[in-house]
Amino acid sequence: MELTKRLSPAVVNISTAQTVEFGDEDLPAFPEGSPLERFNDFFGNRPGRDGRVSRSLGSGFVIDADGHIVTNNHVIEGADLIEVTFPNGDAYEADLIGRDPATDIAVLKIETGDALPFVPFGDSDAAEVGEWVIAIGNPLGYSGSVTAGIISARNRDISAGNYDDFIQTDVAINQGNSGGPLFNMDGEVIGVNTAIISPTGYSIGLSFSVPSDLARSVSSQLIEFGETRRGYLGVRTQEVDRDIAQAYGLDAPRGALISAVLSDGPAEKAGLERGDLITRIGDRDIADTRALFRVVAESGIDEDVGVEYVRRRNTRTTTVRIEELEEELSVEERLELDVETGKAERTVGGLSVEGLSADVRRTNRIRPDVQGVRVVDVERRSRASGKILRGDIIEEVGFEPVATPEAFEKAMQAAIEAGEPVTLLINRGGNYIIYALNT
Repeated sequence: MELTKRLSPAVVNISTAQTVEFGDEDLPAFPEGSPLERFNDFFGNRPGRDGRVSRSLGSGFVIDADGHIVTNNHVIEGADLIEVTFPNGDAYEADLIGRDPATDIAVLKIETGDALPFVPFGDSDAAEVGEWVIAIGNPLGYSGSVTAGIISARNRDISAGNYDDFIQTDVAINQGNSGGPLFNMDGEVIGVNTAIISPTGYSIGLSFSVPSDLARSVSSQLIEFGETRRGYLGVRTQEVDRDIAQAYGLDAPRGALISAVLSDGPAEKAGLERGDLITRIGDRDIADTRALFRVVAESGIDEDVGVEYVRRRNTRTTTVRIEELEEELSVEERLELDVETGKAERTVGGLSVEGLSADVRRTNRIRPDVQGVRVVDVERRSRASGKILRGDIIEEVGFEPVATPEAFEKAMQAAIEAGEPVTLLINRGGNYIIYALNT
């Protein structure tokens, strides 16, 4: 009871508003004097009104006396207006300091002129399964709700992103709890309540929180830089199973096996090679691939760190200078870049193809050494129908390599204009086939 009284003043409700523009096709307003006139307020399409406002609710918590507030990115994403309300009813408009979709963390700031109550971050790595925890938040609009439970598991991967490392609890968390704090019994924040898994949409005892160690690192970067700055190693990796562990002389599966070393990256500069199995970075053991990328991401930019790895059953060490990760582009930015570089999807001769981006390779398990374009559609009445299949990789057109959709389009167009058959070298799951198409 005393713990809740002490913590609650720093936990806030967050409401957001977003204006949705109306188009000319929207329903007209009911005429003045009509019995249905009163419904105009619901539809919002009245003369002089530009749109309607949609609202969402979530939670957050104050982390310093200056008014910085941590919440989930999905609570405030797309908002035109963010309002923060304290348990005593005081409400303030908040500014967005920064957000990180990769970890679903965002930081807000309010100005009150007074020192605010706040709660400290704790050490989430020290939290243990079975430990009692409490959550305070705004479930289903019921502000200041307190729920309790235990930590059910650690290091959970729920396929939310590259940095999944969730704390699983059986604390009752529902819509509106998102962004709120998960406290240990010392009153320290050890997690940010973020997600639930439920067939009904309501709590069934499977709740997940971003660990405070990650949330603290991300929020401090957002406050200092307005964005995250993650470390980069420059490798692609795969999981270590029992057979691989045995082959490397390990007593159990652990570490991350390098499947590719990216050109001119930190790993290559440090002498790491494909086939090396990383077991430790700095003072932290590497349990698996996810752990590797989390540790690297949290490392300081331009920081020299020791890397322990196994090569040909021998344990070795090297020093890697961590570089800054260039974050993935948004969908819109990626499309613009694709157009500029000739990598945008193209259709010619009944074949639609896409470039072999990192996402395409990962999704379709295409090896790094394969070059060409991937077939995404074949028109049924085209000459390619029945020969070329979706998922085929076209590596050559007319015996010339094609590395981008633009190059493919130019080569095909040249054959069409010449009125000659064109040969295509097809990579179908590692098997090569040559087709001649009449254009």
